[in-house]
This record gives sequence, structure tokens and C-alpha cells, in this order.
Amino acid sequence: MSIRKTLSMIHSEEEVKTDINLTPLIDVVFVVLILFILVAPLLDIDRVDLAPAGGVKKMEMAPFQETSPVQIHVYDDNSIWLNGNPLTIEELATYLRDAYAVNPGTRPQVYHDRKAYFGTYQAVKNVVEAAGYPSLDVILKPG
Repeated sequence: MSIRKTLSMIHSEEEVKTDINLTPLIDVVFVVLILFILVAPLLDIDRVDLAPAGGVKKMEMAPFQETSPVQIHVYDDNSIWLNGNPLTIEELATYLRDAYAVNPGTRPQVYHDRKAYFGTYQAVKNVVEAAGYPSLDVILKPG
């Protein structure tokens, strides 16, 4: 084989390799882009409003009550105690509905252990809201 023939074969192989069709790739990118555009408005995002930082005047807070007739303790084993007595979340819901009917002006206090699950706190908070209380005090102990 001559050198000229070998060079022409190499040259023709290079031409074949440089011919890449990008149309299918561009089609896929456009389909994915259109899907994102269509799905993005349907996503429901929860937001938490935070207090403004620095330079803000004193925020108005509800007056703190030293003690409350409704003291709920959630311990590290996720047990729920109401005024020193253990109970289930269903029993707590019944008690809170009755307590709110008798004295709607009180505000429950929740003492939540830092090792307890957040889900337990959420369940207690939901029960307090369902009973009709407009607010609750969450008592955190340093340490």
C-alpha cells in the first residue's frame, strides 16, 4: 500500500468522525425544558416567615404567663404528660377540648424535651389548635 492511499484512508475516516448530528440531543433538551416550565407552577412550596433581622424595633409579644393550668410535658421517650399525669394524644385532645370550653382565656404551655421527636411536638400542637386555643407557649430549657 502506498503512503498516499494510507493518508487518504485516514483523512476519510476523520471526516466521518467529525459529522455528528445534534438534532436528537437538542430535541430532548427542549422537551425537558418544556416539562419544567409546565410543572414548576404546580409545585406547592411551604414557606416559613422569619422575623426581620437587626435594626428592627422591639417586637410586640403576647404577655408570658408564669404558670398555666394546662402544662404539657413531652419527654425524651416521646411520652406525653399533662399536669403530671401520663396520657395518650387522644386523651389529651379530649381534655383540651373540655378545658377550652371551661376557660378559653388560658394558654397551654408545652415543655418539649430536646431528644424527643419533632413529630410528637407537631401532634401536640395540632391537638391544641384543634381544641380551639389561639396560641400556646413553648418552654425551652437551656442546656
